[in-house]
Amino acid sequence: MEFIKAINFAPFPKRGALGSEDAKRSLETLLDETAATHIILTPPGAQDTPQSETIIFSGAWSPDDGELREFIAFARRLGLKVILKPTVNCRNGVWRAFINFFDHEAPCEPKWGAWFASYARFQLHYAKIAEETGCVMFIAGCEMVMSERRAREWRDLIAQVKRSFSGLVSYNTDKYQEDAVTWWDCVDVISSSGYYPAGSWERQLDRIEETVKKYGKPFFFAEAGCMSTVGSQNIPNKWDLSGDPDPAGQGAWYRDMFERCYGRPWVEGFGLWSWPWRLPRIEDAARDGGYSLYGKPACHVAKEWFAAGFS
Repeated sequence: MEFIKAINFAPFPKRGALGSEDAKRSLETLLDETAATHIILTPPGAQDTPQSETIIFSGAWSPDDGELREFIAFARRLGLKVILKPTVNCRNGVWRAFINFFDHEAPCEPKWGAWFASYARFQLHYAKIAEETGCVMFIAGCEMVMSERRAREWRDLIAQVKRSFSGLVSYNTDKYQEDAVTWWDCVDVISSSGYYPAGSWERQLDRIEETVKKYGKPFFFAEAGCMSTVGSQNIPNKWDLSGDPDPAGQGAWYRDMFERCYGRPWVEGFGLWSWPWRLPRIEDAARDGGYSLYGKPACHVAKEWFAAGFS
């Protein structure tokens, strides 16, 4: 597998975002300022609650298929390779990891079977687009922790995706879950979300390496990031952390991650989180406490390592 130097671009874009001139200018800036070779796009699906059986991926919540296709073509004209990762979210704000149903189905209760049928329609819709637009990888889910015990359903879904998409197929598990997934053998690439606290990378990499060796698959971090907020280096997965901006701390976290992973040849890439579709003023970017790399020291660290540190 080619080493992946990716940025998660415009996470969960709503209708019209990718079709805008702002998004095109933002992507051109990303290419200039990060030395990325890939972008990861995450067209969203929506279900009302973690116990809802139906996933909607049309309307204002999701990009129009035409604009998604055109944006992928634009990225490829710039020389970027595209990874598609359709991701479901809950409209009530509960994290997708908590989507869950009874293992023993009961009358009048929501069921895994109905949910996986809807989820398959969602994934296969975008797998077809990924195939037709020349995407290099398809990631068939992200951080679906409570569902991961349903190995039979996931194996069936991955098999369906592979019949629609001829490129590499992966699944993005959450941090700390890499060794809990039992069906890595059915994907081409293992991936996870690398939101690990500063100072813990060596320990976590030791643990993940055992899983990578067990299954003999390529591995990369499909997500990895830290907010530019005081304290985020210690809890980089806490997206609602509040506090003063700390762009230097975010940059230090990225440098620590790259340095720790550099000596691990089985780590074959990163999908940094994240880059906005509409760029703020540069002076506002420096005061932003979120995950975005734009206008912050982390952007320079990413470019340094993507340009020269990894091959």
